[in-house]
Amino acid sequence: MAEVTALMVKELRGMTGSGIMDCKRVLAETDGDIETAVDLLRKKGLAKAAKRAGRSTTEGLIYSYIHTGSKLGVLVEVNCESDFVAKTENFAAFVKNIAMHIAATNPAGLNAEDVDPAIIEKEREIYRAQMLEEGKPENIIDKIVDGKVEKFYKDVCLMSQQYVKDPQKTITELVKETIGQIGENIQIKRFTRFQMGE
Repeated sequence: MAEVTALMVKELRGMTGSGIMDCKRVLAETDGDIETAVDLLRKKGLAKAAKRAGRSTTEGLIYSYIHTGSKLGVLVEVNCESDFVAKTENFAAFVKNIAMHIAATNPAGLNAEDVDPAIIEKEREIYRAQMLEEGKPENIIDKIVDGKVEKFYKDVCLMSQQYVKDPQKTITELVKETIGQIGENIQIKRFTRFQMGE
């Protein structure tokens, strides 16, 4: 069995943001294998996040991000369970990253329910016209259009978008990961994006 050194714990902690004791325990479990330890901590974090998902979030931050040149800005409200967590660097960094992501991707809403039905109807018409143009049979066009609308939702809804700083995860996965790290439920409540001339 490999000896768990302080350097290994520090490295794992830097990679995951997990607590010292959690890092020690997982490194002992994985016989010092850092990569396996990272995976195990992520799984445990996601399990913790699922347990916390129902807890009430009445504290948090409203953060404003103004992009270089002052032509683009974002206001975002992110809630957590306690004032203590709202004041931590980890939480503030998470909120800032969400604001920057919104600035970069211009989501149409948090979830599918937030997207204007008129936008979806317009997309459906465009997809249907494309399918007819391609000569697709009438009986399968609706299924194809439904699939394209689902993909559209994934692209325009904040919670299902791929995180710009790490496209391997969605914003929902990032939220769950952060819940696992800070130990409290987190909820992105609302946002507004302003752009000059829009």
